[in-house]
Amino acid sequence: MNPIKSSNRRNFLAGLASLGAATFAGWPAKALAMGRKADGTLAASASTNIYDELGLNTIINGWGTITLIGGSLIPPEAVAAMDAASKHYVNIPDLLEATGDRIAKMLKDLPPDHTTTVTSGAAGAIMCGVAGTLTGEDRELISRLPDLTGMKSEVIIQRVHHENYGYNQQILASGVKMIDVEYPDDVHRAVSDRTALFYFVNYLDPRGRIKVEAWAQLARQHNIPCFNDCAADTPPVSHLTDYNKMGYDLVAFSGGKALRGPQCAGLLVGRKDLVRAARLNAAPFDPTLGRGMKVGKEEIVGMWKAMEVYLNNNHDDLTQEWWEKLEYVSKALRKVQGVSTAFFIPEIANHVPTMRIEWDPRTFSLTSHQALDFLRSGKPAVLLEGGSDGVSLSMASFLLQPGEERIIAARLKQMFQTHSA
Repeated sequence: MNPIKSSNRRNFLAGLASLGAATFAGWPAKALAMGRKADGTLAASASTNIYDELGLNTIINGWGTITLIGGSLIPPEAVAAMDAASKHYVNIPDLLEATGDRIAKMLKDLPPDHTTTVTSGAAGAIMCGVAGTLTGEDRELISRLPDLTGMKSEVIIQRVHHENYGYNQQILASGVKMIDVEYPDDVHRAVSDRTALFYFVNYLDPRGRIKVEAWAQLARQHNIPCFNDCAADTPPVSHLTDYNKMGYDLVAFSGGKALRGPQCAGLLVGRKDLVRAARLNAAPFDPTLGRGMKVGKEEIVGMWKAMEVYLNNNHDDLTQEWWEKLEYVSKALRKVQGVSTAFFIPEIANHVPTMRIEWDPRTFSLTSHQALDFLRSGKPAVLLEGGSDGVSLSMASFLLQPGEERIIAARLKQMFQTHSA
């Protein structure tokens, strides 16, 4: 999971206001405002934007799958499935097993001894997955965490991963000690009868001395389970199975990012025995360390259906659409003297078409921070990512709704006109 620097988040939602309500022919204004049926009972909001009722501004997301603003938008097929799931009771452990097996079957090239389970986000997958490697399916051991008496108690991780990771707490919650290494020889020296797990942070792969495939190989050499946090590492679709085929025993994905499932859902993909152990360490079972890692029946079903939609998408067509949206904005900005654009795809995490927008500081009295402030001050707010050089932004288009690229282009042109030196 790729954490956002606090400086980029600072005052992110300050000053946001509502978008403005839509008008519905034939609906009395009073009824819309009250949100009630003719008989006086509460009704679903007639507004197209529920946040209007709360006085909140909405956001055009040109950055990425940011947890702070809700990740991504759920496809209508998954929303409909969640609504249907809300109308009946069901045994939750059975539902987790059934949906996990269905998702595993959709992942055609997943190793045969692997399955999946829906979790409470990638963080829940990490916490319960790590716990499962310690306890297995032993209910007595599960009930004792984080007391590791008689259990393995160490997780080996690369130092640069440990020092730059925002989710160490999800690992440490189980009571383990994290053992830092840098080189393969360090790994061999660190392994002992206390070692429970090798842990890898996928978005930090470029920074570590031991790369993703070599890390899995080291774990295999020592016959120790290996975990990879790949929360934001889709697309491409192949990443949903690539790391398991590489030798990782457990892989965590965020459900609410590019997979477009419910924001509170995630996916744990791995060896059947370890996935079962992770489930037993989570809700609805108790006493467990992960009892608070609850996913409702609606979110479980929504995640299953979102995966179905995601895997059935024509990803080549979607990618072309994303490029075209960026090109629209780029074409508009190329008419502004002193502004340039360049296209790229990030090496890892949110691996999608992206555009860098850069301006000449001699032409515009504008910093990246001021640009972000200007964009988020509109209605709706626009969210792009600020460049560390202070005179650039970056924009991704894969989460834009139809026509939002036009709003972004107009807002950016307005921004440069306003800040012309």
